[in-house]
Amino acid sequence: MNSGFIGKIEKARRYAEEPERVRFLSLEVSFSGDNELHRLKFDKGDWHCQCDFFAIHNTCSHVMALQRLLRAMLPEEGLVSPAQGIFS
Repeated sequence: MNSGFIGKIEKARRYAEEPERVRFLSLEVSFSGDNELHRLKFDKGDWHCQCDFFAIHNTCSHVMALQRLLRAMLPEEGLVSPAQGIFS
């Protein structure tokens, strides 16, 4: 392996240990809930989930789980949900 490639691997390891370097602008995921598969989207600070609870409350356990999981990589507006305020 050439030394330039080795240097890139080391840099990637360092970056991976600093998730605050990354900010999601948009994201689409499939989330396996207890009862079914849900499609979630995050775009420009707004969340959307296809579950029934989200349709009524504008947040849900799927969104809250992703907010916790991705907390270091979401802009501040991506951490706000009507029911719980900003995650700490």
